[in-house]
Amino acid sequence: MTDVIPTDNWTLVIHGGAGAMTRATKSPEREQAARAALARALDAGGRILSVGGSAVDAVQAAVQALEDDPHFNAGRGSVFTHDGQIELDAAIMDGNGRRAGAVAAVTRSRNPIAAARAVMDHSPHVLLSGPGADAFAAANEVQQTDPTYFHTPHRWAQLEKARELGDGHFDADVKFGTVGAVARDAAGHVAAATSTGGLTGKRWGRIGDSPLIGAGTYADDRAGAVSATGSGEFYIREGVAHEICARVRLLREGVQAAADFVQAETRELGGVGGVIIVGADGTPAWSFNTPGMYRAVLRSGQDPVVAIFGDEPSDVVVGQHT
Repeated sequence: MTDVIPTDNWTLVIHGGAGAMTRATKSPEREQAARAALARALDAGGRILSVGGSAVDAVQAAVQALEDDPHFNAGRGSVFTHDGQIELDAAIMDGNGRRAGAVAAVTRSRNPIAAARAVMDHSPHVLLSGPGADAFAAANEVQQTDPTYFHTPHRWAQLEKARELGDGHFDADVKFGTVGAVARDAAGHVAAATSTGGLTGKRWGRIGDSPLIGAGTYADDRAGAVSATGSGEFYIREGVAHEICARVRLLREGVQAAADFVQAETRELGGVGGVIIVGADGTPAWSFNTPGMYRAVLRSGQDPVVAIFGDEPSDVVVGQHT
């Protein structure tokens, strides 16, 4: 007789980036569109978890939904490099066995998170980059597209503004539009996925924390799963995602306490942004030190919660704006 896995104990948390989003600066139209996009991503991942599907399938589905939406800096709608190109990074990790796959600087894989999944499932490697990563993805049936698919007028205007400011200068209203998802499935496994277009005007093949396992993405069934968004160089130096999981596993801290502590350390280095977390027991949390973060959570048997601004309360997640 085959054991039936219960489907009533799962959690999905997603983010669409952190930054200077306030009620005063966010138009009602863009706010409504962003909330709707987050809800669609929750639904995409939640449908999988609700029927006993795996955490890794759920986070991929949620992130793909966000990559397909031009309101976020991932997939279609990603920011431009200094040279007017779009270079995409993504990573996915399965806490069951700590398998991982990532891609950096891809330009043709329509859903970079699908390319990262292909690396995890069909190669002996963890991180592939550039044309080689796209070629590998294509060989493994990941849909390819013309690079112009990712272009949007809004992002081109941001590049022109960045060029006016010059190298080394960033807009004070910067938003780190990286997207991510973490989940705990009914079988007790966790997973994390992250995808981004990087920084507007980035140069010299710059790669941030998103595709780096242990920095922007990490999952371990013994502790939980983390996806980060923020000033990547600082998140790399802190090893944010792994550091949070290590504190949970070795110090027995709760996921919220661990996330807040690591976020504070990263802030002391000069890094700003946010993280989403799900514990091994399904406890969700988020922590960010910016005015806002696009975020949402869905748990089995509960109503979804979607939030953007730092002052939005939540009665199902102990989320912190630090």
